[in-house]
Amino acid sequence: MVSKEEFTSALQQLKTASPKRKFAQSVDLIINLKELDLKKPEEQVDLWVPLAHPKGKVVKIAALVGPELQEQAKAACDTVITHDEFKRYEGKKKEIKKLARQHDYFIAQANIMPDVAKFFGRVLGPRGKMPNPKAGCVVPPNANLKALIEKLKKTLHVVAKTQLSAKCSVGKEDMPDDKLLDNIMTIYNAVLHALPQEQNNIKSILLKLSMGPVLKVGATAEEKATKKKRTPAAAAPVETAPAKKAATPEAKGEAA
Repeated sequence: MVSKEEFTSALQQLKTASPKRKFAQSVDLIINLKELDLKKPEEQVDLWVPLAHPKGKVVKIAALVGPELQEQAKAACDTVITHDEFKRYEGKKKEIKKLARQHDYFIAQANIMPDVAKFFGRVLGPRGKMPNPKAGCVVPPNANLKALIEKLKKTLHVVAKTQLSAKCSVGKEDMPDDKLLDNIMTIYNAVLHALPQEQNNIKSILLKLSMGPVLKVGATAEEKATKKKRTPAAAAPVETAPAKKAATPEAKGEAA
């Protein structure tokens, strides 16, 4: 397993090695995987991870609701589309694609989910933006939306379904190191414990800034084992006979 100390060292090196930009770059965590068959749903990574700290990014949320939640949604969400407005989006893929680009999460009222799927599913689904029950985004008509929105602002979707790699932003470089490390460790542990063979399914772990170099974190179990095998035991010094002094021309003449 990679320790918090190894992540701390890598994060400090990353910040030192990267040139300063005029804006705060994202700190990205990349967990490369191995020995998984992603065709099997049980071996895919699809996690909604609640973080200890917001990532420093503005999280935009759209609500697809009925009249019961309309007032709450308008007070808490960035965009609200009520049930009686759904037909306005029928067949308008470009408008729905724009909504998908502009929002991080979509929440929906549970009793109108069939119509959410009918009018929005074909566009939101392939983009991973459909309201997801695992994230708490499908809610009853009496839900507390304010509490849900606060939770979603600190929730991260970590996915590895088509590639053996999970990539995510853990925060901004101007965040305090301890908060970045809390988020990093939370994500790492969530992914680690979701894998069938845990550490044995992790190939490598990388940290990078959005416009900076990639830095490897720690060493894998295989690398540590290999290094241990290659380290020779301390050997006793071997005594060697002193080299014979070559005879000089003068010495040869004296001998003659």
